[in-house]
Amino acid sequence: MAVNVPSASDFQEIILNYFNHNVRQFPWRDTQDPYKILVSEIMLQQTQTERVIKKYAQWLSIYPTVKEAAESPLSDILLNWNGLGYNRRAKFLHEACKKVYYECNSVFPSNSQDLKRLPGVGDYTSCAVSCFAFNNPEVFIETNIRSVFIFFYFPDEQQVSDKQIFPLIEKTLYKDNPRNWYYALMDYGAELKKKIKNPGRQSAHYSKQTKFEGSIRQARGALLRQLVQNKNGMELNTVQDIECIDYSRLEEAAVKLVSEGYIQKTGDLYCIKN
Repeated sequence: MAVNVPSASDFQEIILNYFNHNVRQFPWRDTQDPYKILVSEIMLQQTQTERVIKKYAQWLSIYPTVKEAAESPLSDILLNWNGLGYNRRAKFLHEACKKVYYECNSVFPSNSQDLKRLPGVGDYTSCAVSCFAFNNPEVFIETNIRSVFIFFYFPDEQQVSDKQIFPLIEKTLYKDNPRNWYYALMDYGAELKKKIKNPGRQSAHYSKQTKFEGSIRQARGALLRQLVQNKNGMELNTVQDIECIDYSRLEEAAVKLVSEGYIQKTGDLYCIKN
């Protein structure tokens, strides 16, 4: 792998040549259905690809189209999301599906600006769905793409900002097939991390994931896990006994989940808010 290639055409040739000989196979790359691509993109946020592959297939067997996902109660959505963590992503996906199904006649927007109006769909996800579903020449960045550009264009720099990288992404964008171009960048970046120290650590946006054990994230996950399995509701003391989570953290998690609209409280009982 060469270092510091300033020419856009040379850069494209290196990345595409690698991709032509080292294509990674993923089920979401075999579809151009924006619903299925949105599902994959939201699942892949902060979750290892290997874990997503199995859950992706399970999800689509239960919710093959946006209709089934939109019509499902949130409690079932969270139950079928179990194992992926970060349950707010499931809620956002559910809300996005309801908006597309009920307000857009099941037709997804085809450009990033309109996609970004869906609940929980930010800059990256809107551009990724636009590109992978509709082959639009969007300009976006994620961890593997970031690593590639730092490796080639900022090999000796630290605290490289995305603001520095975005002009290079735009300049080198292979507009003949943006979909495959971004797949190629992602694959090159994934391979890069196996062979050298992760260039992404030179990014100004790099941060290690906070410890899960003893965190509010752990308490949120534990509480939601119990509530989706016990639809009549549970007291926090019962959840504490089952999950062995500190009561104060469960209580803090419950307050946040109520405020965010995931759960509701009636007396001493908490349950999923459908």
